[in-house]
Amino acid sequence: MRAILYATLIALVCSLVGTPVMVRFFTRRGYGQPIREDGPKSHLVKQGTPTMGGMVIVLSTLIAYFVTKAVTVKAPTSSALLVLMLMTGMGMVGFLDDYIKITKQRSLGLRAKAKLVGQSIVTVVFAVLVLHFPNSVGLTPASEHISFLQDISWLSIGPVLFVLWSGLMIAGWSNAVNFTDGQDGLATGASVMAFAAYVVIGVWQYGQSCGASPAKGCYEVRDPLDLAVVAAALMGSCFGFLWWNAAPAKIMMGDVGSLALGGAFAGLAICTRTELLALIIGGLFLGELLSVVIQISSFKLRHGKRVFKIAPIHHTFEMMEWPEVNITIRFWIVAGLCVALGLGVFYGGFEAAK
Repeated sequence: MRAILYATLIALVCSLVGTPVMVRFFTRRGYGQPIREDGPKSHLVKQGTPTMGGMVIVLSTLIAYFVTKAVTVKAPTSSALLVLMLMTGMGMVGFLDDYIKITKQRSLGLRAKAKLVGQSIVTVVFAVLVLHFPNSVGLTPASEHISFLQDISWLSIGPVLFVLWSGLMIAGWSNAVNFTDGQDGLATGASVMAFAAYVVIGVWQYGQSCGASPAKGCYEVRDPLDLAVVAAALMGSCFGFLWWNAAPAKIMMGDVGSLALGGAFAGLAICTRTELLALIIGGLFLGELLSVVIQISSFKLRHGKRVFKIAPIHHTFEMMEWPEVNITIRFWIVAGLCVALGLGVFYGGFEAAK
């Protein structure tokens, strides 16, 4: 359990100290954020704010995890390494997207097809590898079953459909966090809570694993405690970054951060066998994603008619002249309620299965 504390504190310190260093570096280089022209006019003042701060989150998470492993003299596990690989790979795609935005000074970076290809490559590699590396009792980091609180025994989809299912999850969550990252501190604060939930889930699964406690309702999850360490490192990194990303933001995480965090969230859901439960825990991210899907669908199917003034939905509230800080805090409250509900469902399912 000490590893979770170490990972959180190391990541927090690295992010808290590293972010202002990155702010100064990006400011000297002129790496400022382009603002979309059709967005709220209040965002125009953010033009030129340093971006790509998500690099700090990714690096702090990696440093915290591996330093923790060295301090506790524990070998990294396959599950944790694969989630970190997914996070880093998605972050690299986001980095390319951000870099093109900065150098070309436009609000759109990678072309949609190029971005999709990059995300697909990372996803397929993760989805294939995560079905390998069995431990001493034959458990692999993930299984071919769709999961809710645990694997749904009758819902095995096979390796090919599993890759497609993983692709849907990873693309969905990475884009959901990306859409949420439209206001100072919004996605970062919500991510802190989402990853905190996976710290709790990993610790609980470890204590109630079938290897340690082969009772009814036990969890057949490989490396749950190490997945909790990864979640703790992510939580600490986001916490430290939030100090500088809160309104008025000194730096933005950019796609390198949002895609990495979304990928890590999806990876944790897959490896802890809580894929459908993640829909509740990440309810705020899901709502932001659905607002964009609804808006685009309405525009195409109803000949240009929109449901919202602008999507993602937090921008609609800005158009209604809600102060940005009020929107962020209220959305954090929603995120916290979703996390609390998700953990309640998780624990209730365990009690019901006993």
